[in-house]
Amino acid sequence: MKKAILIIILLVFVVGGFFGLRFYNKYYGNNVENDGYVLIPHNANFKQILDSAGKYVKDKESFEAVAKSKDLEKFFKPGRYHFQKGLGNTNLVNMIKAGNQSENSFRIGDFGDIYQMVGKVTKKTELDSLKFVNDLNSIATGKGYKNAEDLKKYFFIDTYNFFWTVTPKEFFKKFEDQYNEFWTSERKAKEQQSSLTREQIYALASIVYKESGGKKDEMKTIAGLYLNRYRKGMKLQSDPTVIYAINQQTNFKESIKRVLYKHLSIPSPYNTYANAGIPPGPICIVDKNSVDAVLNAENNNYIFMCADPARLGYHKFTASAEQHAINAKAYQDWLNSKNIK
Repeated sequence: MKKAILIIILLVFVVGGFFGLRFYNKYYGNNVENDGYVLIPHNANFKQILDSAGKYVKDKESFEAVAKSKDLEKFFKPGRYHFQKGLGNTNLVNMIKAGNQSENSFRIGDFGDIYQMVGKVTKKTELDSLKFVNDLNSIATGKGYKNAEDLKKYFFIDTYNFFWTVTPKEFFKKFEDQYNEFWTSERKAKEQQSSLTREQIYALASIVYKESGGKKDEMKTIAGLYLNRYRKGMKLQSDPTVIYAINQQTNFKESIKRVLYKHLSIPSPYNTYANAGIPPGPICIVDKNSVDAVLNAENNNYIFMCADPARLGYHKFTASAEQHAINAKAYQDWLNSKNIK
């Protein structure tokens, strides 16, 4: 009798252990075969969620069963979810229900216009570029601007994190907040001292950024040079502004490696060879260093600058037209030697 009871107890433990293990594996055991990200849009249905998750889970049936038991079909939040090795079905389902999505990194570079930037950004968001642009246009007009292009000054070159579901309003607010934080009372005081408008500061900063190639160590020198030209009533004669004028006409489809004499008469308010003064706006998105370079420009007497073939990416500066002619010829000879057209 005792032996029979022991056998029954043992069977209960074995059976209980078997079903307990199955329950644990079903709800908590690792069910991620391939590490990756599942995208769930706002209008997703349950089948779409299962299909997307199915690319990464080992046991699709158990995932579906747990998802149904937890009412994922009714209660899910859109987003980009990291299906990480080691996670079980319960973790995965709860993550989607709670909306614990993973951020994505966005690199904002020296884009020539907002529409270039949007084209890159929307590759990592739920919205398409047309919707994104239209919403940014609405934000711009709400601020009294003509269109989204007038928002260029709010953006700074850097890497940022956003959710896949970010809206244009949320996207812009991050940059607007950063813009407002950047313009401290100290910077505003320097702005007043410069006798430049905010738009002129950003336009000059964009020229400084392009001329310096983003290198911080020459920015203040370049800013001082262009301010000298501006205050003397000279044309700025900046090659990047000519390239920008051409890019505007070709929708940024033409690559200009060398500005030629024929380019200097391109009709555009941004062409500083054809027009005196500071362009009406920035020719690219800038970084904080280039704006600070304009606000803290080097006090020098330079009027001329020319790329230095001995130090690629850097320049030779001078106040002498004769010396500049020598520097320019050396650079032209170098371009010709490299067959750069």
